[in-house]
Amino acid sequence: MTLRMDARIETWELSKCFRIASGEITRTDLVVVTLDDDGVVGRGEGSPFFVYNQTAAGELAAIESVREAVERGVSREDLKSLLPPGPARNAIDCALWDIKAKRTGTIWSLLDLPAPDYLDALMTIGLDEPAAMAREAERLSEFPALKIKLNADRIMERMNAIRAAAPRATLVIDANEGWTGDLLREVAPALADLGVEMIEQPVPRGQDETLAGFQSPIKLCVDESLHTCADLDRVQPYYDIINIKLDKTGGLTEALKLAEMGQARGLELMVGNMMGTSLSMAPSYVIGSLCAYRDLDGPAHYVADRDNGMPFEHGRSHLFTPALWG
Repeated sequence: MTLRMDARIETWELSKCFRIASGEITRTDLVVVTLDDDGVVGRGEGSPFFVYNQTAAGELAAIESVREAVERGVSREDLKSLLPPGPARNAIDCALWDIKAKRTGTIWSLLDLPAPDYLDALMTIGLDEPAAMAREAERLSEFPALKIKLNADRIMERMNAIRAAAPRATLVIDANEGWTGDLLREVAPALADLGVEMIEQPVPRGQDETLAGFQSPIKLCVDESLHTCADLDRVQPYYDIINIKLDKTGGLTEALKLAEMGQARGLELMVGNMMGTSLSMAPSYVIGSLCAYRDLDGPAHYVADRDNGMPFEHGRSHLFTPALWG
């Protein structure tokens, strides 16, 4: 066996500025790994996120640090001992899964999972002025489910405007660590009256215990505070749903284990993304097939997507082809 690795940084432009509570995004610098195993080619993509002080250059350096081990034929389990969870490990892990799937059939046959033709998914509305968010909600009003990015400012003004513009849509909120426990307690009843179904990561990482004892009228989801299985014991008492992102878990290998552990504990599952292209969404789609909530709209925010990209239409993310991944 002769395994060769190529690793590089790619810059992808968003169609418009995307705002969340912690900053603005106009483009993403992605790390892409391509493995060639005697002509069988596997690919994986990682999306560094500024919130975790990650850079594309840093993740590429991490990938290069394990080049020798990868080209010797490192296993996915051994990879977990060589790199911490994050985009670098995710890119390599998913490329290894891609090669394995191509050698044995498809990722679905490899995992003994059904391959859904599509998954109902969330369409995200970035943080903006209330009127602008309402206009976007009206444009997307036929989508079945919308995910609303909020900070601590004018919460009810924004949500009332969005609900008026999209009266039938399922609404979920992503506060991206931008609230406090006290603010959540204050606004949760009114948000429940609007029919908000879930609030994602309301409080900052490390402050999850401020939710202790709160009987929320809306389901709460943990995101930034949960990366791998090792974090679950710490955050489980405060949340109903766990958001699994491959750039946090460090790949599909750990993501599958986290999904299994979450299900065994009676938690609902969500799959999220870090604004990657369809090459990131494909392995996330696998996790999404196990989830109640699917945030798979990353490619919809780019000027362009990869060849053989996954269609995202009317709130549905459609099954990827093996020409893309898996």
